Amino acid sequence: MSRFRLIPAIIFLLTVAVTAAGKNTSVTDSLMQTLREAIANRPTYQQQKEDRLIELRKEIASAKGDRRRFNALDALLNEFQAYNTDSAFAVCKRREELARKIGDPALMRNAAMNTANVFAATGMYKEAFDIMDTISSADIPDYIRPFRYHILRTVYGLMADYAVREEDHLRYSLKTEQYLDSLMAVNAPGTIGYVMAEATRHNARKEYRQAIETVQRFLNENETTTHEKAICAFTLSESYEKIGDKAHLKDELIKASIADMQSAVREYVSLRKLAMLLYDEGDVSEAYKLLRISLDDAASCNARMRVVELNSIFPLVNEVYVNTIRQQRSTLRNSVIVISVLLLVLLAAIFYVMRQMRRTAAARKETEHANNRLQQLNAELNESNANLCEANRAIAENSHIKEEYIARYMDQCSLYIEKIDSFRKQLAKLISAGKTSQLNDTLKSTNFLDDELKAFYQNFDNTFLNLFPTFVDDFNALLRPDEAIIPKKPGQLTTELRIFALIRLGINDSVKIAQFLRYSVTTIYNYRTKARNKAIGDRDKLEEEVMKIGRDSVPGLH
Repeated sequence: MSRFRLIPAIIFLLTVAVTAAGKNTSVTDSLMQTLREAIANRPTYQQQKEDRLIELRKEIASAKGDRRRFNALDALLNEFQAYNTDSAFAVCKRREELARKIGDPALMRNAAMNTANVFAATGMYKEAFDIMDTISSADIPDYIRPFRYHILRTVYGLMADYAVREEDHLRYSLKTEQYLDSLMAVNAPGTIGYVMAEATRHNARKEYRQAIETVQRFLNENETTTHEKAICAFTLSESYEKIGDKAHLKDELIKASIADMQSAVREYVSLRKLAMLLYDEGDVSEAYKLLRISLDDAASCNARMRVVELNSIFPLVNEVYVNTIRQQRSTLRNSVIVISVLLLVLLAAIFYVMRQMRRTAAARKETEHANNRLQQLNAELNESNANLCEANRAIAENSHIKEEYIARYMDQCSLYIEKIDSFRKQLAKLISAGKTSQLNDTLKSTNFLDDELKAFYQNFDNTFLNLFPTFVDDFNALLRPDEAIIPKKPGQLTTELRIFALIRLGINDSVKIAQFLRYSVTTIYNYRTKARNKAIGDRDKLEEEVMKIGRDSVPGLH
């Protein structure tokens, strides 16, 4: 009994898992749409950034006294830090000059550490250490001590990431962890500096779940700025990457990228990592767009390390993207050729059908004339005349069936020619207008083909059931009662019924059936085998019995 009790629990867990997966996909899609909107609004965000820079420069110019000017330059440096390293260096130089002019040792060390911080961000680790070696913890006031530990932790962390030898990586990682402890000691618990240091230390110790809980708790309990959201999201992405949770990794990278775009920064990692994740998922086009943005921003910022990182991966993605574009162009060219050939074939078919219709009309007139002559025979020929009338009726019925097929074929051909011409005009307009992006989207879309196939199959079902109205019941009579195939809607066939409808019309080749229904030959074979296994009698004679359906109700199809 215990085994049976487990079944509902297992079903419930599977349902929850499937529901959660669907919700996560929906959340990811929503985040990606938000990121696309943020990228589209980048000119607005950058203009806002430039407006802030103008206001800060005005404040600096109007500042009364060197100390106020020194403090105003700090705000300008914060704006330039991840926006333009050359400008950041220039601001650092002005702050150092002002600090020396003021003669305050604390301000001079603060300005020097700002320069070291910019050196670290640009990969100039030796220059950063040269500055930091001249500044001890005892030489600076408490309010800038966290900044000193942050710089040293950052430099050692970057050196650990790029270390070639394992022993160097371990040595730099140990130093990084030591300065993380120092950061936690000088920052108040619950502050962004303390929480990030704690989460980073958890990651360094492979305590990834604890790192996630630490950051999530901070986000739940505090109002955060856009920049803080970016920091938290990227830290979470590093934890999720380590535990192999690609779904949450992708979500956090998207959140970090959104915040980076909205902050109008140009030196970042999240968008590049997101691009590579999309590339690994096979979304080459989206990955290429994000890498182009990352490369342009890194070049504009003069972030040398980011440019080096991007240059190592961009050629690979660019090559795949270019090959994809070439393939799409080749497909477009082939499609135009195929459409042209089909148009010629349709024209030839219309000409042939019209000639056949004329012949059929002439034959019908001759038959009617013969009927009139036969009706004038004497009473002695009544019995022969009755037989001839019956034959005449069969010919008329056959002609009716042919006319129905020809009329439907003419309508379908005419409709297809109009749609192909409309599609050709639409493509021509897009090409003339230079709207290659919309042209590409139109050619990629399968909506046109899907709608036409749906209409084509509905037309086939209506025509076939008009000729063989009892086909579904007659076919199910050949199967076991519990295996009957019931269409979802009246007047519509299922895929399995369409296969045997084609067989009834004399199309027995699985390859041709597969081409007609746009399935693989293996799928058609499996359907036929599955139906034979449902047969009441001899499974090998099922298709022979199908060929007998409707012979009595539709004369002339024997």
